[in-house]
Amino acid sequence: MVRITDVARRAGVSPSTVSYALSGKRPISAETRRRVEAAVRELGYRPHSGAPARGRSKVLALAAPLRAGVHLPAMMRVTESVVTAARGHDHDVLLLTHEEGLNRVGGPAPADALLVMDIGLQDPRLPLLRSLNLPCVLLGLPADPHGLTCLDLDHRAAGEVCVDHLARLGHRTVALVGSPPESHLPGTASAHRLVEGFTAAADHHGLAPSVHPAGSAPDAAHRIADRLLRERPALTAVVVHNAPLLEPLITAFRQLGLRIPEDLSIMAVCPDDPETVTSVPLPAGELGTRAVELLMAQLHGMPVPETTLLPPRLTERASTGHA
Repeated sequence: MVRITDVARRAGVSPSTVSYALSGKRPISAETRRRVEAAVRELGYRPHSGAPARGRSKVLALAAPLRAGVHLPAMMRVTESVVTAARGHDHDVLLLTHEEGLNRVGGPAPADALLVMDIGLQDPRLPLLRSLNLPCVLLGLPADPHGLTCLDLDHRAAGEVCVDHLARLGHRTVALVGSPPESHLPGTASAHRLVEGFTAAADHHGLAPSVHPAGSAPDAAHRIADRLLRERPALTAVVVHNAPLLEPLITAFRQLGLRIPEDLSIMAVCPDDPETVTSVPLPAGELGTRAVELLMAQLHGMPVPETTLLPPRLTERASTGHA
């Protein structure tokens, strides 16, 4: 059996450095990380897991770290759907909310398989996830999904669908009020891919776009609305990818004298499906169910696709109109 000391010797580093490189617990230089990952692949190293020796535990682990910038209601909706789907397969769910949760799964944790949420473009957990001798599904799409099983809403397509809708209505100057800045700094994949789709579609249609990451506190809404109208007087449409800010932002624009949608169209990409706002909702129920189905297929030795992206579904309501 290949041990962590064997990997350390091959990579020319200490065993603790190997552990940090695989877990993302501490910063490791890119060159050192590459040497460690190469040694892991060459030696076929797998962290110990107690599950095979005990047989199936009938438990799925769900890593849902609670950090700044995470929209907790959305995470809980996905978690609820995972739990419901798992019970249908006679499995319980172990919820891991701490950043170190994956290290526990890599050891003798009572789990047959692993779901991981809140995936970054360059997620530091990926080397560990690739090395685990455990079926694993990522709810999110990193920049390099090779060797992983990933499932998510197609956020790039969601950004494109929003702009396509506004372009058909004749809008020429559009803005995206995005996720909190802390979601962009670590490279949260969904936020970045939605921005990519939004700006690419705006360029395709010849629109004038702008992107504004924003905090989620309701008192920030008036400041954002006021700044948008001062900096972009030709603005006629706003897409909101920040669920807690949606209603406060609508209220703020109305307090500033704008009629919706006569003066300003508003649409959202959000966990809920608001009754009065044109929106692309996050399919939380479908994500949770499909993730569990992918894990069950892996547990039974069946092949699964590397990446599954759910198409966005736009519902038009009274908050958008012709420019």
